[in-house]
Amino acid sequence: MMRLTPVVKNLLIINVVFFLIQNLFTGLHFTEMVSLWKFGSVNFAPYQFFTYMFAHGGFMHILFNMLGLIFLGPLLEQFWGPKRFLIFYLVTGIGAGILYNGIEYVQLSNLKSEVENYVANPDPEAFNAFVVENWDYSTPKIYDLIEKYAQNPNSEYLERESISIAKEIYDFNMNVGSMLGASGAIYGILMAFGLLFPNTELMLLFPPIPIKAKYLVLILGAIALYSGLNRETGDVTAHFAHLGGMVFAFIMIQFWKNDRNRFY
Repeated sequence: MMRLTPVVKNLLIINVVFFLIQNLFTGLHFTEMVSLWKFGSVNFAPYQFFTYMFAHGGFMHILFNMLGLIFLGPLLEQFWGPKRFLIFYLVTGIGAGILYNGIEYVQLSNLKSEVENYVANPDPEAFNAFVVENWDYSTPKIYDLIEKYAQNPNSEYLERESISIAKEIYDFNMNVGSMLGASGAIYGILMAFGLLFPNTELMLLFPPIPIKAKYLVLILGAIALYSGLNRETGDVTAHFAHLGGMVFAFIMIQFWKNDRNRFY
């Protein structure tokens, strides 16, 4: 393993300190404060675009991210120098959060429009279609209401209840769920490594086989894009954040190639 360089070592320490605070002082609600919440959520704060990348959701989460930082980060820090590497790490991490939250904002804006359309024209068939499209959880209360409303389409009480449920679904999607982890910045590091050292062979952990950096980047990028577009119920991975880290890394690398004398 390559000797840890100064910035990589300090980033590693910060991530570990955050992780210890998260798990030793749960009463402080530290994780909730530093995680990145959606635009419009009551929990959102601008500083979270910076802090979210140092917090993690569990031991395996921080382990794999820090392994990526330890194995690939020192090479890039030696290649660019400490200041440039730190800027790259922070920009790709923040960029990943911006892209992820931007996509979430668009999706929630579409959901808000659907709620407004339903409120303007409520009926049993439209309510059933709204729930099927926007609610992935087994909730007896909602499905009982669908059945009762279908049997009593002229009930003003059931109409009000259906409107209330539609608004609750929007509020749930807005205020539940946050993003955390260094994955966006780590994917940015991987993208940079693949662009700068494309034919260098990396040893995978699972399965333990060698693969050239350029192919690993293509595979992981394709997986992130596919998984983000075809997200399944219960999938809590921020695939678009991974993709965002790679996108911002690509943009930065191209900028530096065109302007070698200026970085910051």
